[in-house]
Amino acid sequence: MSISTSVLKELVQFLPNLKPQIYFKSSLTALSHAMEDQVLAGTDQPLVIATFQQERFYRQEANRYRRISEITPQVYVMAAADTEFTNSSEYHETVAFVAEDQLRQEWNLLVLGKHYSTCLVCIERADLVLTSEMPEQLLMDQARPFEGIWTSERQVCIKVAELLFERILSYRPELSEKIQEAFNFFGIRSITRKGKKTTTRTKSQSIAQDFSCLNDPFARRLVTYLQAGQHKLLRVYRSLAAKERKERLVNSITATIRQSLNPQEVIKVATQELGEAMGACRCLIYRCKATDNSVKISNEYLCNHVISLLGKTWVLRENPLFQEVVQRQERVYINDTNQMNWLEIEQGNEATEKTSLVSAKSEEALTKIAQKWQIHGWLMIPILYQGQLLGMVELHQCNCNGSLWQEDDLSMVEAIATQLGAAIIQAETYANLEDLNQQLEALERTRSNLIAITGHELRTPLSTILICLETLNQEPDMPVEMRKVMLDTALQDAERLRKLVQDFLKLSHLESGRVDWNPESLRLKECIDLAISGIRTHHGEHEVPGIETQVPSDLPLVQADGEWLVELLSKLLDNACKFTNRDGKVTINAKRNGHQMVEVTISDTGRGIEPNRLDAVFERFYQEEGSLRRSVGGTGLGLAIGKQIVNGWGGEIWADSPGKNQGSQFHFTIPYIEME
Repeated sequence: MSISTSVLKELVQFLPNLKPQIYFKSSLTALSHAMEDQVLAGTDQPLVIATFQQERFYRQEANRYRRISEITPQVYVMAAADTEFTNSSEYHETVAFVAEDQLRQEWNLLVLGKHYSTCLVCIERADLVLTSEMPEQLLMDQARPFEGIWTSERQVCIKVAELLFERILSYRPELSEKIQEAFNFFGIRSITRKGKKTTTRTKSQSIAQDFSCLNDPFARRLVTYLQAGQHKLLRVYRSLAAKERKERLVNSITATIRQSLNPQEVIKVATQELGEAMGACRCLIYRCKATDNSVKISNEYLCNHVISLLGKTWVLRENPLFQEVVQRQERVYINDTNQMNWLEIEQGNEATEKTSLVSAKSEEALTKIAQKWQIHGWLMIPILYQGQLLGMVELHQCNCNGSLWQEDDLSMVEAIATQLGAAIIQAETYANLEDLNQQLEALERTRSNLIAITGHELRTPLSTILICLETLNQEPDMPVEMRKVMLDTALQDAERLRKLVQDFLKLSHLESGRVDWNPESLRLKECIDLAISGIRTHHGEHEVPGIETQVPSDLPLVQADGEWLVELLSKLLDNACKFTNRDGKVTINAKRNGHQMVEVTISDTGRGIEPNRLDAVFERFYQEEGSLRRSVGGTGLGLAIGKQIVNGWGGEIWADSPGKNQGSQFHFTIPYIEME
C-alpha cells in the first residue's frame, strides 16, 4: 500500500496560510542535524519521526538514530527498501515503504517534545532543475532543490505527526497501540485504526485562519545564512561552468584546427558548437573581406522554427553594422532590435559604451533586414589577423524570450574569433606551402623532362646528322643513291631540331605574355582544313589514321587569331594521330555550348589516358609513356602550347578519356560572333 499525496500538500491544504519556500539539500542537512542534536543534547523523551528518500541516505545516519533511540522509545524511521532495509523494532521502529510511494520524493523530520517542537516537511522539486539556467549545478547532490516548510509552531508539528502516523500505520498496522500512546502523551487528537480515521479538530479552522510561524529568530537567521551561502555557491558554480564551457569550446575548436588544416571544416565545427554553447537561434560564420559587397552563407547553426540563411546571399556593403565592425574592428551587439534605438548600439569591450552609429536611412535598412530575418538580438564579431579582416561571426536571437548575452559570453565569442583567425591564417599558409611544393615538384619534373628531352630529341638527331656528314666526307666515291639517302636523313633530323627549337621559343613567347594577338572573324571549317592538310603533308597520306570532320554549316564565325588557331588545331591533330594506329579514326566536331562559345572536340580511338593523368597532359614536357621508354617521338610541348593559345583568347581546354586503350577526347572553346 502507498499514499500518492505528499505530506506537504496535505499540510498546506489543512493550513493554507503556510507559505513553502525553496531549500537546498545542504540547508536541509544542516537543519536536520540541528534538530537531531537538540534531541541528543536534551533530557526529554520526544517523539521523532524521520523519512529518508533512499536506504543509503539512512545508512549514513544510522548511528545517530540508534543513539537517539537510547534516549526516547518513540523513534520512527521510514525509508525506501533498496537492499537490507525492512520493517523492524530492533533499535527503533523502521518502516520500509515501496519505491512507488510519494515518500520517495520527500524529506520529512519531526521532533515533538513536551515543551518544544520542530518539524521539517519538504518535497524534492526535480522540475526546477529542468527549467533552471544552471541545470548541471542543481544536479549536484548538495544543490538539489526542495520545496517545503520548516517551523517550530506546535500546532503545525502536531498536524505533521498525524499525517506521518497515517503513513506508518498503512505499512505497519501492528504499531497502532504504541502510536496511540504517543497520541495520548503528546496531545495529538486524531488516529487511524482499521481503515477508519477519527479526528478531533476543535481549533483547526482558527489555526488555518490565524496561523503565523513565530520561530526562533536566531534559528531563522541561521537558515537564512545557510540559504545565502548555497546561493553564493551556485553563483560560483555558474561562473566555473561558464569558464568550463568557454575552455571546452575553445579546446574543441583548437583540436579541430590541429586535426584539420581545411578552414571550411574548422568554420563548420565552430559554427555548430558556438551556436549551441551560446544558445543562439542562428549562428553564422563566414569568410569575407572588408571590400566585399555580399557573401554566400555556407555554414549555419539553426534552432527550430527559425528561417534558414544557408545558401542565401547575405548583404554586407549595405549593412551599416558590418561597415561599423570593419571600421572599428570591434564587436557590435544589439540586445533588442524592437525596443532599442538603432542609433545607440553596444560595442567594444565595455558593455555600457554607446556610439552614434547610423543615419536615419541606414537605420531603416537595418530595421528591414532585422524584420525580414526575424532578428531580435544581433551580435557581430570580426575575425581578424594583424588588422586584416578574414571573416565574421554573427549570432542572432530570433525570439523575444532569448536570454541576453553577458560580458563573459561576449568575451568567449571574441576568444573563438581570435582562434578562428589564427586557424584561417594557418590553413592558408599551409595551402600556400602546398602550392609552392607543387610548383617546385612541377619545376623538378620539368627539369628532369628537359634533360631527358634534350638527351633524346637533341642528341639523337645531332648524332644522325654527324654520322651522315662524316660518311659523306670520308666516302667521296659513294654512289649517288646512297649519297641522297644520307642527305635526306640529315635534312629530316635537321628539320626535327628546327621544330624542337621553334616549340621552345613559341612556349616561352606565350608564357611571357608578349604575344600580339590579332583576332579576326574566321570560318572554323577553313582553319580545320588547313590544319588537316598540314598534318597529311608532314606525316604522309598513308601514315595517318582516317580523319573525319563534323562541323555544322550554320556554325557562326569564330573570333580568334587565325595563325594561332591553325597552330592549336595542328598540335591537337598531331597528338591524336601520333597515338592512333593507321586503321584507327580521328573525329573533329564543333557545336555551340550555350556560353557564347563554340566547343571544338577532337576525338581519337587511340591509346587513351589514365583518369589521374588528364590534367597532367597539359604540363610542359609531359610524356604519357615516360621520357625514358617512349615509342613515339615528340618533345611533350604540343599540348602545353595549345593550352597557352586557348588561354590567350579566354577559352578553356580539357581532356577526357574512359581509360587506357579506350581513346581520348580533347575539347577547347573559342568565342564566336553572334549573327544579326
